[in-house]
Amino acid sequence: MKFLDEAKVYIRSGDGGNGCVAFRREKFIEFGGPSGGNGGRGGNVIVEVADGLNTLIDYRYQQHFKAQKGENGQGSDRHGANGKNIVLKVPVGTQIFDEDRETLIHDFTKVGEKFVLAEGGNGGFGNAHFKSSTNRAPRNANPGQAGEERWIWLRLKLIADAGLVGMPNAGKSTFLSKVSAARPKIADYPFTTLHPQLGVVNADGREFVLADIPGLIEGAHEGTGLGDRFLGHVERCRVLLHLIDATCEHAGKAYKTVRKELDAYGGLLTDKIEIVALNKIDAVEPDELKKQKDRLKRAAKKTPMLVSGATGQGVKEALRALVDVIGEAPVSAKAKSAAETEPWSA
Repeated sequence: MKFLDEAKVYIRSGDGGNGCVAFRREKFIEFGGPSGGNGGRGGNVIVEVADGLNTLIDYRYQQHFKAQKGENGQGSDRHGANGKNIVLKVPVGTQIFDEDRETLIHDFTKVGEKFVLAEGGNGGFGNAHFKSSTNRAPRNANPGQAGEERWIWLRLKLIADAGLVGMPNAGKSTFLSKVSAARPKIADYPFTTLHPQLGVVNADGREFVLADIPGLIEGAHEGTGLGDRFLGHVERCRVLLHLIDATCEHAGKAYKTVRKELDAYGGLLTDKIEIVALNKIDAVEPDELKKQKDRLKRAAKKTPMLVSGATGQGVKEALRALVDVIGEAPVSAKAKSAAETEPWSA
């Protein structure tokens, strides 16, 4: 299934039904009086968070959603039926933006949450509503109010406790596959990961959700490579695990490149707690590893952890460091209610 994290949708709530002008016309009833009923209310457009969804793929094939109109009132004091609501199902973590893509309308953070995006129009009054002691035979009724219509943007930001960042081929997907039951695509060429991936990690009896996003290269904020729009999926994370490839030319420069892109993106990503790790230590000689470690230490101003996603060396320590930051309460309910997964093993 294709991963879709953004969709433009047209929504319209239902129009209210018109009021009715009618009079009782029965045998032997000389002054029957007005009997026009009110129109029904138009249906609402409701957005609801559904469990089990993790993409906006449903809105790739249908972009127009209209609620039902209210029925018109009828004679004999019969009111029109209300229009049926229409419910848009979205995954947890979805945000609704106005057409300008900047004005945030609502942010969904828990399963079952509902939000009325557009209310249906009120039904019009029939002439029976207007009768009074001085106006016993009103011949006027109100039309129903029009519903609301607008274009909106749905944007999905995955809810995870920790996020993996780094340049392409830094070993993020291998690390995720090692510590969770997730099976992302792994290959020896850049940009193997084209869409964000989630995995539930079990470390020392604690479960948390780890997110892997496509790699960042220099100029990503200007659209180079896959761009930086996937960084939105780690905005909600409490901690970032920054993986640096030990086999790259200069670990310090690689670190600064990614940090520059995080700063250019904004979203307070550079203010998040960051754990720096030098990955693929099994693929370099000890002398080269020491040089890369020193370069990365000078650039990050902290001692990096040494890990190998392929062999599992140092992975357990990295997970413990993440758990220490995440704390006792994970931000995502998925970590608590996740299906039974394979525990981490060295």
